[in-house]
Amino acid sequence: MNLENLKKEIPFKWRVQSANQYGASCVAYVDARDVQDLLDEVVGQENWQCKYEEHKNNMFCSIGINIGGHEIPLWVYKSDCGTESQVEKQKGEASDAFKRAAVMWGVGRFLYSKTIVKLPVKEKNGKFLPYSEKTGRFVYGDDISKWCNSLSK
Repeated sequence: MNLENLKKEIPFKWRVQSANQYGASCVAYVDARDVQDLLDEVVGQENWQCKYEEHKNNMFCSIGINIGGHEIPLWVYKSDCGTESQVEKQKGEASDAFKRAAVMWGVGRFLYSKTIVKLPVKEKNGKFLPYSEKTGRFVYGDDISKWCNSLSK
């Protein structure tokens, strides 16, 4: 097992982090299932685990990797806390904690070298949403990722 392989680039998407009249700031992120797949690939399904704990109303995830092997297991844990999401608060907090704990192992660190992408916006029902002048439409979901990928380096 080569833990350096946890640092490799995995599939990522873009989401709007914030938006105002000056534009929408978009950041890259990874899906928790892609993180799980990478852990399976690099260390093996049987050689990693996660556990969740709450400390002072914060959800923490610890990811343990067995670096000792099957004969004499030696589990090493790295942890971080998550923040609630805007949609499913508890699920989002657990997923965020998991992904942040994975960053401690190197997973997804490549995202921090990605620059924030700024998209133009248009107001709709009191909110500023990404808007393409080229198509004359608001941009949502996977189309935000496609647009950001075309603009980022």
